[in-house]
Amino acid sequence: MAREIKSKTSEIFKWLHPGIGIKRWIGLSAFGVILVVIGSNRLRVEEFWVIQILDAVIVISGIILLILGIKHLMRSFIAAFLPVTKGDELVDILYQRTQLGRGPKIVTVGGGTGLSMLLSGLKEYTSNITAIVTVADDGGSSGRIRQQFDILPPGDIRNCLVALADAPALMRDLFQFRFDKSSELSGHSFGNLFITAMTRVTGDFEKAIKETSRVLALRGQVIPATLDNITLVAYHKNGSITEGENNIPKAHLSIERVNLKPELVTATPDALRAIDEAQIIVLGPGSLYTSIIPNLLIKGIKDRIIASKAIKIYVCNVMTQPGETDIFKASDHIKTLINHTHPGVIDYCIVNAGEIPEGMLKRYAEQDSYPVANDRGNIESMGYRVIEDNFVVSDDVIRHDSVKLAKIIVGFLEEI
Repeated sequence: MAREIKSKTSEIFKWLHPGIGIKRWIGLSAFGVILVVIGSNRLRVEEFWVIQILDAVIVISGIILLILGIKHLMRSFIAAFLPVTKGDELVDILYQRTQLGRGPKIVTVGGGTGLSMLLSGLKEYTSNITAIVTVADDGGSSGRIRQQFDILPPGDIRNCLVALADAPALMRDLFQFRFDKSSELSGHSFGNLFITAMTRVTGDFEKAIKETSRVLALRGQVIPATLDNITLVAYHKNGSITEGENNIPKAHLSIERVNLKPELVTATPDALRAIDEAQIIVLGPGSLYTSIIPNLLIKGIKDRIIASKAIKIYVCNVMTQPGETDIFKASDHIKTLINHTHPGVIDYCIVNAGEIPEGMLKRYAEQDSYPVANDRGNIESMGYRVIEDNFVVSDDVIRHDSVKLAKIIVGFLEEI
């Protein structure tokens, strides 16, 4: 019993150790309380108005010191658990996190840079985001890691983790840092290696993602669509077959359909739970055959999305993708989705109606990539509503405006 009391006393005194940043604010708060008590007592008995004014000043000063002490004390506690930057105000931090925590439950399905772009916009409206990400990637750094370490490809997942991160910019840049050609780690990103190492340490890919999410302080969660080792297979219209996500666009052959190998794949329970609870489900933007459809080929995910009462939205790509969606109009994307799933997989289609700078069009034409034609009438005749706007942002590449896209997606909740 005595040892227990001694242990608890020791734990209490740890809060007063140097360097924790607690003592000064406790002291400031205590001093503020003392001033309030002394000033209040004197105000009751003092008859001279000059001294009463001085006592009132003492009380007000005590209150100010008490508020400052409590504010910084709370900030010290919060900083231990949340990434607070130097310029952040405590009230802004608490308000933001409270508001985001009340935001809509949104599930996004896909992979690649398109999905990560969307997530960066959505996280400004809600922290109830679940990104369900394909694990069919077998090219680049992810492909090498997949072969050498026999784990699922981390690349698309890393991009989504960074997009949802609430960690300081330096930490996000670190995870996206890619080693140059002069290194033995040429082509690998630090984030991919970090997830690989975490997988080895924890012994579990899914757990490694969750631990990495804590490091990056995510506004939401990133979940692999499956933990099974899968290969994407494309069946072309000329009868040939291409295996491997990275090889499919390189074949430059019209695709009849794609499938998974093995075909019977188990969806992650967290992904299914998120779909069941979602208010909005978003497919894309991203590579139609190699980023979006692979997730929908997993029976559990497909069936839950079709059965969901959530608002289901497909975000159509702005440009065609060589080797995948050559000469595709927006309606062709919808037809392909339906042919691989079910007409009930979406309710709405978001299509770009903005103009693309001539210089960018010429650059993309050199790569056989052209704007996706907005054939709204054909989509509406299929029974789907079309939302069109100027979503284009063009700097080095053509991409969706993540802020505008996120605002429109969250705005769908007004229709519920």
